[in-house]
Amino acid sequence: MILSQALRFILAMMLLCVWPMAQAQAKTTPITIKPPASSIQTRFQYWEDPEAQADIEHVINLPESQWQSTLSDNATFGITPSAYWLRFSVDNQTAQRLNLIAELAYAQLDDVIFFEFAGGTRIHEFKTGDTRPFYPREVDHPNMLLRFQLAPDQLKTVYIRVQTAGSMILPLKVWREHQFFEAAANEQKLHFFYYGSLTVIILINLAVFLTLREKLYLYYALAIAGYLLFFTSIMGYSFQHFYPQFPDLHARLLLASMPVLALFSILFCREFLKIRSHSPRLDIAIRGMMYFEIFNFIAALTLNYNAAVTLSSISALFFFSLLFIAGPITWAAGVRAGAFFTFAWTPLTIGVLATSGRALGFFPENFMTEYAMQIGSGLEAFILTLALADRLYREREDKIKAQADSLQKEKARNEVHNKLTEAMMHDPVTGLPNRNRFEWMVDQQLKRDPDGQYMVGVARITRLDEINRTLGLNRSERLLKRIAEQMTELAAQLPVVHGIRSEQGHDEYVYQLSGDSFGLLVDSRHVNDNFEGLNNALKLLSEPILLDNLAIELHPKFGAASYPLHGDNAALLIRNAHVGMEIAPKGPFETGFYSPDYDIYSESRLTLMSDLRDALQQNQTQLYYQPKVCLATGNIIGLEALIRWHHSERGWVHPSDFIPLAEETGVITQLTRWAFERGIGDLAQLLTDYPGLDISINISARDLTSRQLKNLIQDRLAHHKVSAERLTIELTETAAMEDPDKGLEALKALAGIGLGISIDDFGSGYSSLSYLKQLPATEIKLDRSLIIDVGSSKTSKVIIETAINMAHGLGYPVVAEGVEDEETAHLLRDMGCDRLQGYWLCHPLPLPELKQWLSEPRSAI
Repeated sequence: MILSQALRFILAMMLLCVWPMAQAQAKTTPITIKPPASSIQTRFQYWEDPEAQADIEHVINLPESQWQSTLSDNATFGITPSAYWLRFSVDNQTAQRLNLIAELAYAQLDDVIFFEFAGGTRIHEFKTGDTRPFYPREVDHPNMLLRFQLAPDQLKTVYIRVQTAGSMILPLKVWREHQFFEAAANEQKLHFFYYGSLTVIILINLAVFLTLREKLYLYYALAIAGYLLFFTSIMGYSFQHFYPQFPDLHARLLLASMPVLALFSILFCREFLKIRSHSPRLDIAIRGMMYFEIFNFIAALTLNYNAAVTLSSISALFFFSLLFIAGPITWAAGVRAGAFFTFAWTPLTIGVLATSGRALGFFPENFMTEYAMQIGSGLEAFILTLALADRLYREREDKIKAQADSLQKEKARNEVHNKLTEAMMHDPVTGLPNRNRFEWMVDQQLKRDPDGQYMVGVARITRLDEINRTLGLNRSERLLKRIAEQMTELAAQLPVVHGIRSEQGHDEYVYQLSGDSFGLLVDSRHVNDNFEGLNNALKLLSEPILLDNLAIELHPKFGAASYPLHGDNAALLIRNAHVGMEIAPKGPFETGFYSPDYDIYSESRLTLMSDLRDALQQNQTQLYYQPKVCLATGNIIGLEALIRWHHSERGWVHPSDFIPLAEETGVITQLTRWAFERGIGDLAQLLTDYPGLDISINISARDLTSRQLKNLIQDRLAHHKVSAERLTIELTETAAMEDPDKGLEALKALAGIGLGISIDDFGSGYSSLSYLKQLPATEIKLDRSLIIDVGSSKTSKVIIETAINMAHGLGYPVVAEGVEDEETAHLLRDMGCDRLQGYWLCHPLPLPELKQWLSEPRSAI
């Protein structure tokens, strides 16, 4: 459609009128299908609807005199605003049911409607066309197709309404279904060969461009790509396969393909023919055409459809004319490439004229006129490819001599490069291969043995900076060499350490990852002594080393990460081994093994903390409250505030997943501030109806030593007009012991303003009783691990009785947490426990549900 309009202007300058094909009035004669199976001789009748307003009811009632018959199976009416109606009948005179396909073999028809009649009854209607979405179509093919069936001795009549803004080309053929698909397959083979050839030419020239960095080959590749886009669009294949639901996009891309192929063809022509040097006047015209094509491309995407088509028509006229004369002009100027370009552009120009003549009705519908432009473009691409090959050959001859002259220089450069590479791969002080070499070695080994089990081990000399400052750089470097020698000697004696031989013939076992860090690779499958040999070697490295009669303590740290459990590449394994060295607790070995549980630097956990900060700022976290009951009176005397967080993507996040990480990363300060602000505010609401309640809020060791904590609490209590006696600070005995002196000072300051102090999880740590005695505590909370089996274990019962008696002896009331059944509650009451909380009494509840729970009557314990 767009091609015919774009070229209409060119041929209108050459031809004065359009001669329609021969036509005659004739009575409807059915297309008869007889055995045996053979090709179907298609013929049809047509009627022009100048107003394009007629419907099917009007058309089927037309007198026979209105219908015109074709003399062949196609008709071309040029560019017309009329709608055309086609009619043909098919009579099955075989004994078989026939599967047939009616094909209008022109993909650029805007609006096509098929009507299928049997015995005067309309049984099927199907609408298609390239202004409609491609799917659904009855046959997955760019042409306009109708699939229908004929029973034996059945006759059907098909009407087709066609309207298009481009050329009215109507090649109609009725096929047996299997014959159509055979023909379509053969046609697609030709298209595949054509498009494949263009693609190969594009790839070859892109490869040459990437190799030589000469823009000439890039321009040619892009010009051929423009042809490829144009032809796949004009034949309907891009519409079918890439954007079948977007006919408007199809039309715009077809419009845009023309300035694309024109622009890069012009750029290629200018570069290939060296027009700037040999024809300055022609170069001015070429540059003007370049700017015009850029404008044309923008217009194709932005202007209304008719205006864009008109502009493309003008562009096509000047584009083909300019390039048609560019070859002979440069050829006459003595440019060898001008001859190639002239011979290449001529068949393309002939193909354009033949295709345009077919589109406007000047030439008949046949293979040559249908594929003339593709044949011409294929010949052009072939000839220009030969021309580029000739150019490459000549340039290669010129370059060979220059390359020969530079070979000696390149050889010398390579030798220097190899020496530099060797220096870059080894530490200048110890001579050990460095981190780059280690990562390369590990990655290569993992590629060779992806199913293996390996461990990357790292060691860091933690006192190296102190040693440098004390002994000086020269002596420190001597010490590093001694350490490297010792490590290499020990590693060479261990069969579990993976080693390689370098290009220079050196055995490599230990690698220097940085100034104070070393690494090695262990093959875990060769370990049969539970790493005892390796562990003993690490103990030897931990011993003092003699230097100038000085026994120097190195204080090394060791870390390890396993493949594939902790990473699948060297960089990640090294990183995780360092994390294990710094964070992971050591067991019976000298080495800290990596575990995600201790990795505060993991991306997911860091992201979790970022999300927690956002949740706190947006008040998306919640406080749930678990009641505490007095066993003596049965009254609810207090609440413990518990943080709850529902993540927008992860759902409910358990406190054990984010509280420890918040403490390690410092987010706990924001979390504590939020908890006090929310908790004290909620308590103020509850005290109106339940004046005897108090609230407990947990703090961490980091919170305890915070200078702002006391001021924050006082400010919030004053703001909500809540007495300090109603607020209890809970912290674990471990947190209280982390910094005993500062912790005790901070607790006394908090107790001094009237706050209660509760020692949480009592019995789970290793607290000093003498220290606990100094704490200004108001209650002791027994850890749930002591409570869980008190009803079934005599030992647990003795421990709890002892703990209660000890706490009472120190003057502390006792709270049992984690009570989950009535039997345990009664047993704790009988043992003298003062208060309890747990699921037996009540699950943690949000404030609205807590209020309802508090209002309900409860039986005594």
